[in-house]
Amino acid sequence: MSHAAQSRRLKDHIAGLETMTRFVLATLALASGVYTYLGVRSLLDGSATVVFFAAVIYSASVSVAMYGFWTYLIRFLPEMRDGGSRLALLAIMGVGSAMIIAMSSWLNAAALAGSAAVEQHLALTLEDYTADLDQAHGNALGTLSLLPDIQRAGERFARLAADEQNSGALTGTSGSGSVVQLLSQMSAQMKELETTIQASREPIQNAFEQGQKHLATMRGLVSAPGAIEQRSDKFAAESVALSGVIASLEQTSIAASVSRAAADLSVGFIAPVADGTSPDLAGRQDQVMATIRGSVAAQSKALSDAAAEILNQPKVPERRYVPLTSAEAVLRYAGDFIPSWAGAISIDLLPAVLVGIMMVVHGVMRRGEDDMEEADRITAGDMLRSLRYNDLLQARARPVEVETPTPEPAPVHPPVAEPAAADVQPRPDVAARPIAAENVTPLSSLSERKRVDP
Repeated sequence: MSHAAQSRRLKDHIAGLETMTRFVLATLALASGVYTYLGVRSLLDGSATVVFFAAVIYSASVSVAMYGFWTYLIRFLPEMRDGGSRLALLAIMGVGSAMIIAMSSWLNAAALAGSAAVEQHLALTLEDYTADLDQAHGNALGTLSLLPDIQRAGERFARLAADEQNSGALTGTSGSGSVVQLLSQMSAQMKELETTIQASREPIQNAFEQGQKHLATMRGLVSAPGAIEQRSDKFAAESVALSGVIASLEQTSIAASVSRAAADLSVGFIAPVADGTSPDLAGRQDQVMATIRGSVAAQSKALSDAAAEILNQPKVPERRYVPLTSAEAVLRYAGDFIPSWAGAISIDLLPAVLVGIMMVVHGVMRRGEDDMEEADRITAGDMLRSLRYNDLLQARARPVEVETPTPEPAPVHPPVAEPAAADVQPRPDVAARPIAAENVTPLSSLSERKRVDP
């Protein structure tokens, strides 16, 4: 196919696609306007009428601006021949595209993925509250981990007291003396501390079960059908109640009380006076009570250190649920909704592809026209116009011919008898006169007059 034929066919295709191009631009502008309207409505507050008209005006402005912007570019940019003008329009197209994204695309994304983004915000917040509840429950139950040590210490003191009383395992003399009394006292203190820790188990369990109920309700709100705004409001109410449960669990912990009680075992140690009947027994009792004092001090330090570790665990941070609009949620979790963002931006910037196509086609047409002969560039319309102009010029250059009136027929007279030759005599006063040459009409003139229409 010759370059001339290719250029003509491309020009015909461009003319044939003119209506389709306008339809595509109008459809994309309308689609962007609709989603922009939905995104704007989620941001505005006020009466329903004011919100409706404000959203309609904004979305209509966006649609008109997009249609006009891409129409200008698709008209002018392909016609640019020099590189400077083309780069200038390309820079303008880039700035305009950024402005379209700023005023429309993010609202389109909010309309496309706004509800899903808010649901993701609820789901992530739910995970944070679940972790907080587990941490608070773990901190509250941390004191229960001291129960085995306390129980072993209490049982050891009780066993030593029984052995001393029955067989005199410590002092060598059986009976209920000062050593048995001291060991029984230490065993009773350990038993009281164990009872205190055991008593805290039930309130902790009740609080944890209550928190789990709030979490179950919040989990149902995340996946429930219906308007996301109403679900978000209910979620906020449940989060406030759950925060109270978590704070209650933090206060339920008795780690601090256990730490103080463990310190009192050593600081408040009161040894009875040896009541042995002989100085030797009394001395042995003092030795055993000193040993018991050392054992109580070691046990007190171990319990205090364990309680301090529980108290040094990180506290549950204060958490407050902050509701988000669909537009804010889409911006915050933009990385999780890349397909929605791609669709929203493509609606607005798809006409740039049409502009690029027109640039390529016009470039091919220009290269084909540069290779064409001068005669190949003339169209049938140009030839018809040239012939019409030629006829007009010839008509103006032709001399104006005077119209000769048609002579009237001569009147018919009756024939007159001619005189005889003998009767005709020349007049003496009429002399023979020559015929001037200027009075003779050429034959060519006569023939021209005959050709003139009357």
